[in-house]
Amino acid sequence: VQLQASGGGLVQAGDSLRLSCTASGRTFSRNAMGWFRQAPGKEREFVASVSFDGRRTYYADSVKGRFTISRDNANNMVYLQMNTLKPEDTAVYYCAAARTLAESPFARNYNFWGQGTQVTVSS
Repeated sequence: VQLQASGGGLVQAGDSLRLSCTASGRTFSRNAMGWFRQAPGKEREFVASVSFDGRRTYYADSVKGRFTISRDNANNMVYLQMNTLKPEDTAVYYCAAARTLAESPFARNYNFWGQGTQVTVSS
């Protein structure tokens, strides 16, 4: 079972990026999915989550209105569209699969974690 995040890079403030998360080894169509991030010297923090069916989403206040999480269960993919990026968005971004059907901001509800992808936003 593997989750692999990709799509990170170095961008300027105000730019956009789209992160992708590929799931392999099993289907996650019955799991909520989430994105978390960790900046240097800081704890991991919740970014966004989507319910198993993609109908409900939940965002951290810091990204609400700028980021959009979505999923494609047919292809076992989860996405994070990030617009109007800010320097404070700089972090390693991780995708994760939850034990629950419902979206969740709590890391303890996630039992599968992928390797991260670096996002760096310059001012």
